[in-house]
Parts: sequence; C-alpha cells; structure tokens
Amino acid sequence: MDSVIPLRTTTATAAATATEATSAAATVRPRFSFQLLANLRPKKPAFPLSVPTTIFTSHQGRVLPRCSPLRAQEDGSVVVSESSIPEGEALKIKEWEVERFQDEIAASQGIKIRRRPTTGPPLHYVGPFEFRMQNEGNTPCNILEEIIWYKDKEVSQMKEKKPLILLKKQLSGAPPTRDFLGALKASYSRTGLPALIAEVKKASPSRGVLREDFNPVEIAKAYEKGGAACLSVLTDQKYFQGSFENLEAIRNAGVECPLLCKEFVIEAWQIYYARVKGADAILLIAAVLPNLDIQYMIKICKLLGLTALVEVHDETEMDRVLGIEGVELIGINNRDLGTFKVDISNTKKLLEGERGEKIREKGIIVVGESGLFTPADIGYVQEAGVKAVLVGESLVKQEDPTKGISGLFGKDISC
Repeated sequence: MDSVIPLRTTTATAAATATEATSAAATVRPRFSFQLLANLRPKKPAFPLSVPTTIFTSHQGRVLPRCSPLRAQEDGSVVVSESSIPEGEALKIKEWEVERFQDEIAASQGIKIRRRPTTGPPLHYVGPFEFRMQNEGNTPCNILEEIIWYKDKEVSQMKEKKPLILLKKQLSGAPPTRDFLGALKASYSRTGLPALIAEVKKASPSRGVLREDFNPVEIAKAYEKGGAACLSVLTDQKYFQGSFENLEAIRNAGVECPLLCKEFVIEAWQIYYARVKGADAILLIAAVLPNLDIQYMIKICKLLGLTALVEVHDETEMDRVLGIEGVELIGINNRDLGTFKVDISNTKKLLEGERGEKIREKGIIVVGESGLFTPADIGYVQEAGVKAVLVGESLVKQEDPTKGISGLFGKDISC
C-alpha cells in the first residue's frame, strides 16, 4: 500500500461505494498474520490457541497495556475480538478499512501519490504491531506527495473555519465568471499562435524565489497588456508563496483576463472556495485525483461556471483523462513530478498516434506546460498539436513582463 493514496469519495456514486465498503468492513473481521515476524504458524492446529487478553507493547520508552483480546484461527491468522473494541475505535477501524479499499482503486488507476502518510489502523486495532505500523510509510516519496500531505491538513483546517454551507451562501456575492476556454480559442484564432496563459508566481520548490519585487496586480496587468489570453495565479502559500488573496486582488483590480486558480485540489470544497475568491477556472491534477474525483469535480466546475484544466504528465494519465466524460481542456506538464526534470518532447509524445486522434475527435484544447522559454519552444509544441501554453518562470523573472511575452513568441501578440 506504500505507493497509493486514499481516495476521497465526493459523489453520490463514491458515497455509495464507500457505504458498501464500510458495510463489508463491518462484517469481515480484521486479520494480521504473525508469519512476517516468525515462521511459527501451525499449518492446522487441532484446537483453538489461547492468546493472553492483555498485551503489553513498548512505545517511546513506556510499557502500554493493550486490552484488545486476540483469538487465533484455524488458518493460523489472528483476529481482534470486536466485542472488546470501544465503539469510537471500531468506527475508526472501519474508516481505515474503507481507505484501504479505496487505496486499491487508486492503485488500479496508476496513481502513486498518496493522499496522506500511511500510519496504519488505530492503536487498539494493531495490538503488538503498534510500533511497526506507526513508523511505516511516513516519509513522502517526492515533493508533490509532500505538498499533498500538507494540503490535506491545510484544507481540513480551512473547512473548519469556513464550512461548505457558508461558502455556498457567499456564491451570490462572487463576481461573475468569464469564459476561460472561449478566451483561449479567441486568442488562437486571432494570432495563429498558441494562446498564452501567463502565470503569476513568486516562487517554486525547485527554483526558489523567482522575483523578489513581487507585486501580483502589477504583474497581472503587464501580462494582460502583453497579449495574454488568460492568467494563472498560484494560491499555494507554503511551497509557492502564493495566496488566495493574490487571486482576489487581481480580480478586484479590474484585470479582464479570465483567471485560473493554480491550486493542489484534493476536495470539492476548494473549488467552491476558488469560485468565491474570483476564479474562472481551476486546475485538477490527474497524478493526485482518481477518475471518479475528476469526473465529479468537473461537474462541480460546470455547475459553478468554471473551466477545469485537467493536468497530465504521462501516457497512463492521458489515457485515464481521455476516458473521463466532460473533459474539454487538458494540460500536458513537461516536468517530471518526481524529479522535476523538464523535457518538452513529452508534449509531442503524448499527442502522437491514437491519443492525438482522440483529442481532435473530442475537440479538446491542449495546453503545453513547463520548459517553454523561446520562440522555438513555442513552435515545437504548437507543431505537436497544442493550442495554448502555460508559462510562468520565463516571464515573471523578466524586468518587464510585457516585453517578456514578445520575446517568448518572437513577435508582439497584443494587437
């Protein structure tokens, strides 16, 4: 289970799946085998094996009594006596079992980013395995997983302060959404070049601070003046030094370009929050979200008038996303999410053959992302089949971002 993430069930279908899994968990007793610790398991004992009802475990220098009786089975496994587990702990156990079931779903879709650390089931559940389980799988495998683990805690705290019911009440006061997808199409038609989604970004985990004199509103206005069709605004604070306040400030400053909320979305709550703050579109990352979540979140976006930019970075993710109903805008990230190495040929690779044909049949707009610094780079991804590009670093570091856009495309695209 070290390579998968728990799936947050967010649709009626997902809820039903979780309910069925919970029901199943209630009727199947959890099992742990001693075979991994000692090869002493009898093949078929002739009588029930008595196990002490009180187990003592060592944890942080203290000896802790465990009052969860175990009972050996004929197949050599050991089960926890459910009657001895408090009701609150039993609920936690069932929730943990549902997450393990959902892990398998995510793994079957090739998702390697885990939603949170694999800390194991509740302490009363694991008995003598308590110490081993608590220290297993608690180190992020890469920077994206680290970000997602932190985001999971962050969103939980934000939801407590501003529940979904409160956000829905605030929707009536939110500014009207602009047509993000329409703006990209109009720009491509006008210039004959990929439409530009210019990114307002102060820093990144791989590059550090990109611009010390960072004024999000001034940068946004410079992008708009230079011919950007849309803007992308980083809202993650811990790793990118962004904020939803930046998004809100740009929207309130009168910038007419539609705004993409560049956030690490793990729950539908974040989509509502972005809408309230003035977003016109939101990013959904296939490396993090299972198919059911993506499909549900796309429906939420359409309900709120938002465009969903679904990001992929390899063939598996592209195939998954092309099979999801309602996808209109796909971003191909040329950056490896584990190593952060950039290779713009990734865009061409994912748009060749049957995948490219399917994209054209569905009328999906493709956005090239990361590693674009020169007119030659823009020409390369355009020839591969993209009709829009998302560019941040090579523009935000320019003293004059407006001139930076002309340099990127090799011509003035503001006319």
